[in-house]
Amino acid sequence: MTLIVTGGSRGIGAAICTLAASRGYDVVVNYSGDPAPAREVADRVRAHGRQALAFRADVSVEDDVRALFDAAASLGPVTALVNNAAIVGNTPGRLDEYEVDVVRRTLDVNVTGVFLCCREAVRRMSTRHGGDGGAIVNISSTAARTGSAGEWVHYAASKAAVDTLTFGLAQEVGGEGVRVNAVRPGMVHTGLHAAAGLPDRMAKYAPQIPLGRAGQPEEIAEAVLFLLSAASSFTTGAILEVGGGR
Repeated sequence: MTLIVTGGSRGIGAAICTLAASRGYDVVVNYSGDPAPAREVADRVRAHGRQALAFRADVSVEDDVRALFDAAASLGPVTALVNNAAIVGNTPGRLDEYEVDVVRRTLDVNVTGVFLCCREAVRRMSTRHGGDGGAIVNISSTAARTGSAGEWVHYAASKAAVDTLTFGLAQEVGGEGVRVNAVRPGMVHTGLHAAAGLPDRMAKYAPQIPLGRAGQPEEIAEAVLFLLSAASSFTTGAILEVGGGR
């Protein structure tokens, strides 16, 4: 089983790569910037006795996505894809404070990137194209439901688009051996918040979460691996919330 994880070098993506290796997947760790973290994740995959490849690609660039899938084929036929790569694009603010270039770049990565990777996956997995089937999991966000007012409305909108893409694509390819689902993480301890200038964001929102805390990347990874696995063989077009109840 060969799995591609976009944005796999850090946070939730890295946790997915590591857990997938422990469940028997060979893993392609996609990254777009610093190669060092991706190589470290690839080493963790190999420590589980699986094949690994760290591959640089901007998921919003069509040629990069094709190259990513071509490279993944060196490990074996791609049977699983996790679309995890995403950006918020800027420090938090109101919609009327954002520059259009920031919004366009966010949509390019978070929406067009998911589209391009899903398209390439279907072309390789679908029985219509001669494939043996497979599973796709898109990483959404509870922001798609809450709107992220005063912080990242454009990001929330991009994740709502991912939800709709998930449902529509699941209907298109369900009869072709490809299942398509999404996971909606809530507040999760990753480096994204500090990088965006909000190191205390988790502490701020924890009292609003019924379970009383933010999540860990490994908890999101467990949900993703369930949707990739045969344990969810009758599940497609679903959006699984993993947000502690918020």
